[in-house]
Amino acid sequence: MSRKVGIYMKQDTLEGKAKTKNGVKRLCFSIICILLEVVFIITIVTRLNEYAEIINLFTRILSGILVLGLYASDKTSSMKMPWVILILIFPIMGVGLYLLIGLNGGTHKMRERYAEIDSKLLPMLSDNQECLSRINETIPKAGNIASYIQRNSQYPIYQNTDVMYFDEAVKGLETQLEDLAKAQKFIFMEYHAIEDAEAWHKIQKILEERVKVGVEVRIFYDDMGSIGFINTDFVKKMECVGIHCRVFNPFVPGLNLFLNNRDHRKITVIDGKVGFTGGYNLANEYFNYTHPYGQWKDTGIRLEGDAVQSLTVTFLEMWNAVSDKDANDPDFGKYIFHYDYKAQQTGFIQPYADSPMDNEQVGEEVYISMINKAEKYCWFMTPYLIITDEMTHALCLAAKRGVDVRIITPGIPDKKFIYNITRSFYHGLVKHGVHVYEWTPGFCHAKMSVVDDCMATCGTINLDYRSLYHHFENGCFMIDCQSVLDIKSDLIKTMGECRDVTEQYCTGRSAYLRLGQLFMRLFAGLL
Repeated sequence: MSRKVGIYMKQDTLEGKAKTKNGVKRLCFSIICILLEVVFIITIVTRLNEYAEIINLFTRILSGILVLGLYASDKTSSMKMPWVILILIFPIMGVGLYLLIGLNGGTHKMRERYAEIDSKLLPMLSDNQECLSRINETIPKAGNIASYIQRNSQYPIYQNTDVMYFDEAVKGLETQLEDLAKAQKFIFMEYHAIEDAEAWHKIQKILEERVKVGVEVRIFYDDMGSIGFINTDFVKKMECVGIHCRVFNPFVPGLNLFLNNRDHRKITVIDGKVGFTGGYNLANEYFNYTHPYGQWKDTGIRLEGDAVQSLTVTFLEMWNAVSDKDANDPDFGKYIFHYDYKAQQTGFIQPYADSPMDNEQVGEEVYISMINKAEKYCWFMTPYLIITDEMTHALCLAAKRGVDVRIITPGIPDKKFIYNITRSFYHGLVKHGVHVYEWTPGFCHAKMSVVDDCMATCGTINLDYRSLYHHFENGCFMIDCQSVLDIKSDLIKTMGECRDVTEQYCTGRSAYLRLGQLFMRLFAGLL
């Protein structure tokens, strides 16, 4: 077993590599900023003694103005504090890094493009007020969260939708392949990472067959998420076989202010009738075809019925807004429509999307709302745990109210640096009654939560700053349906395979943060 683990630790996950490459680019720019800061200090000391005070005063005033602007912003304190410290101590480096990383949400032009597309797409969704009223009457605490999602992201709640939960990504892939082969009109697929390997080849074979019978096929992927895992001619290869392909925010040399925002969504839509989402990308490791870090734990859901409309809208938003050079769809009505379907299940389903183009952190607010509404238990699974003060407070307060709060994280990390930061949050949580489990078989990449046997989420949103503040994400809020209980059962089974580290981080040596961890925690929001 130790030999296998040793082999696993020498490899990298696809998404881990992508994040590392993205981090390298940011690191290079950071080094340049640091060097400029050093040159500035040396210049003041050696050559400009007579002007040192004036120059120093000017830079302090400039950084002070920026800090006041940050202080007045509506960002969480966990996001503001590192920038305030960095800018005040090292003004040139701090301002440079803030321009690269801190200005979240891309350019003004990009924001306008998304707003324009959303103004056309989102009104095409029914408001389903009758459905919202029913959930508010039957399960008020869940209905309150559904109302928040509908009011702030404009994605409605549905019934007349059947949900199937997959406790392993490979089960989702097998079902996905079956449904793709039945497509009659169109197939939309949007994923953070695609690996041109075995798993994708199974999908591509079916897509090519569907194209031959007249099915419209579109593939959309994140360039940074897939960089190094597909050839640069991937788009041309797809277009040659009739598969339309677009890339989110292609990486180009130079300073790209939008580079910090990536498309982390995972969506498949078939004919507007069947949809898939969850934590897995279209790469071998997610389906345990390869084992970079022991066993891989990922999950997903299949939707059939009215709620698929929201997944269709989410895909079309990205496809049409990502670039002003591509031709937009002239008619969304051919993809967003109502069809006769009689669901066997009676639960409530609400797919939703989160975007850094606005100032509403829907993903985080849904999680915090579920924590605040929990009365008996609130459980999470996440690959990373780098959370804001607000979420930390909500988790701890729930535990102090007597709610059974549990969080499952990986036992084998994909990135040791991030893993150390994840572990640095344990003590602050467990000392207030939160229980933390590490999944010993390997790396758990699933992003799920479940509360009181009545509501759950499954999607792409990690409990970390990048997912909650910087990336385009999507999730699905499920109420009073079988999938909620299926997720609970899966988490119980998974916890049976975990080591409970609660006591270790509550009373043992691991409870004390080293200076390095404190420093990493301070700048966790910049990663």
